[in-house]
Amino acid sequence: MKKLKAAIIGTAGISGVHISGYLAQPEKVELYALCDIDHEKALKVAEKHNVPKERVFTDYNDMLKDKEIDIVSVCTWNAAHAPATIASLNAGKHVICEKPMAMNAKEAAAMKEAADKSGKLLMIGFVRRYGNDCRVALDFINGGNVGEIYYGKATYLRRHGFPGGWFGDKKYSGGGPLIDLGVHVIDLARYLMGGHMPVSVYGVTSDKLGCRPELKSTTKDHVSTSKSGDFDFSVEDFAAAMIRFDNGAVLSVEASFDLNIKSGVGNLELFGTKGGLKLSPELELFTNINDYPVNVSFADSTALSFSGLFEKEMVHFVDCVNGVTECISPAEEGVILMKILDAIYESAATGHEVIIK
Repeated sequence: MKKLKAAIIGTAGISGVHISGYLAQPEKVELYALCDIDHEKALKVAEKHNVPKERVFTDYNDMLKDKEIDIVSVCTWNAAHAPATIASLNAGKHVICEKPMAMNAKEAAAMKEAADKSGKLLMIGFVRRYGNDCRVALDFINGGNVGEIYYGKATYLRRHGFPGGWFGDKKYSGGGPLIDLGVHVIDLARYLMGGHMPVSVYGVTSDKLGCRPELKSTTKDHVSTSKSGDFDFSVEDFAAAMIRFDNGAVLSVEASFDLNIKSGVGNLELFGTKGGLKLSPELELFTNINDYPVNVSFADSTALSFSGLFEKEMVHFVDCVNGVTECISPAEEGVILMKILDAIYESAATGHEVIIK
């Protein structure tokens, strides 16, 4: 098995877990090159991980000329996902691109087309598919304990949790909590519900609260990051939608950066003909035994563990590139998700249901 040489495009934030994921498998991967428009930032990361200065770039097109590079992690802001991914695929590299796949479905389709033409893998960073809670839920779903899943509820709500910076600027992010947070629970729900195709959406968004930088805390001056630098706050602060799939199942979704709620909520509930599943904070099964309604909990913790979560995703990516296993979050899944997000935003803008084709 060939030891792969990995490059990172975008060295802030999420890139850290990609780097850790590569470093966790030294027999399979070498962290080889880095690229960031902020050269000083990239140099600091390079120094920390012993990447030579000559393999630190500010232009990914220059970096991608290096034939030694086998795989690329795209960890930029959302607006750069498509161009960086397409350039990497055209250069003959395998790519893992962070979620959301792109700014919209048109860009996502172009990314998939580039992957198909190059014959290289394009994997999307739907990390919740690699969670311990997802694995246990799938065991019960595939074991017939839930039956036909016909309804789901996915929520990712923050009381005051705007991430700051470019996340609030639509030119860079493509949207607010729907595209940043909702993408996680929508994808996980669709995956667990059987991966059916979406056919229609009704959605709403609001910007009633904004990012509320003036809010204070009893323990510190402010309770959240707010708009900063040269970035505007031009996205929704709340979004909700009803998504219908081709098998008749329906998924309800809510996502917020700012909402007057008691506390943040991150949850997924699935309702089937034999039982129901709740994934947060601990996984529970609601079913009937001997004609009695019962609630089934687990002896061991089933709460989502972030310990090793991203490492599992990165190991999967490397194994897929090496032909060891088949990718469970390929480009086509990202395209479908972007069609859902596009439809929600369109429905919110028009006030009407949107049919997904």
